[in-house]
Amino acid sequence: MNNRAALVDAARETIGRGSQSFAMASKLFDLETRERAWLLYAWCRRCDDLADGQALGHNMSVVADPAARIAEIRVKTASALSGARTGDPSFDALGLVAKECGIPPAMIEDHIAGFALDADGWVPQSEDDLVQYCHHVAGVVGQMMAIVMGVAPDEQETLDRARDLGLAFQLANIARDIGEDADNGRCYLPRAWLAEKTIDPAQLRDPRNRPALASLAQRLAGMAEGYEDRARQGTAALSFRSAWAVLAAAGIYGDIARKVSAKGEAALDERVFTTRREKLGWLFKSWRQALNRDRFAPPV
Repeated sequence: MNNRAALVDAARETIGRGSQSFAMASKLFDLETRERAWLLYAWCRRCDDLADGQALGHNMSVVADPAARIAEIRVKTASALSGARTGDPSFDALGLVAKECGIPPAMIEDHIAGFALDADGWVPQSEDDLVQYCHHVAGVVGQMMAIVMGVAPDEQETLDRARDLGLAFQLANIARDIGEDADNGRCYLPRAWLAEKTIDPAQLRDPRNRPALASLAQRLAGMAEGYEDRARQGTAALSFRSAWAVLAAAGIYGDIARKVSAKGEAALDERVFTTRREKLGWLFKSWRQALNRDRFAPPV
């Protein structure tokens, strides 16, 4: 097995274990795009795991020296982009896909900046702060994925819509994980929002705060849905199979935000997910949407 094949195989296993939703949607890409999407995902997943002391997005633990983890990410990323072997398949995957697709180094650094914010104990003070954080950890990933799909780095309108999809995904994540994050000493709700509800950030698990937190989760879900709708406008510029994959991912992940909103306080106690049947349903619905993707194009 040659080196590329080995890296692709490792990346395929990573996405299969790290995200069933993204793994299913990625199968709709043509073979070349699919493999490149896996390679990019593997690096993003590995960085997230290193920064958060977890394994494939699960079992978060306290990281003793977060700054050292960010330094490791930066060193290995720089080495991979220079063409050197790092000994870590996920970082080597980045070096390969960045070379094949011409991913701008500034986008890669933009993503690492999000992990650095977490390492510094940063918290959003305003809604704008929250959106900027979501850009770093997910919006720019959407832009890099768009480049993997063949979008040119100067096609700003399409890249903006790809960013919107990343923002939608991350806002859905934050809405889903309010309870879990609180248990791990984290809170991504803007402090201005908490102040509006007279919630002490250190007392998120106080039962008296549950109704207010549920309403903030619904607020996040509403923001996610707005970005999801805007993201669909970018699919008119994609090939059929890429549009199909993007629309499937948007629907599958969008359902997480919609379920959080519908469950209210119950969403604070359980991890919301989409079933396999629901995912398969979106594969069919998004196929029809992709066939008619021109209708998503913004008015001229």
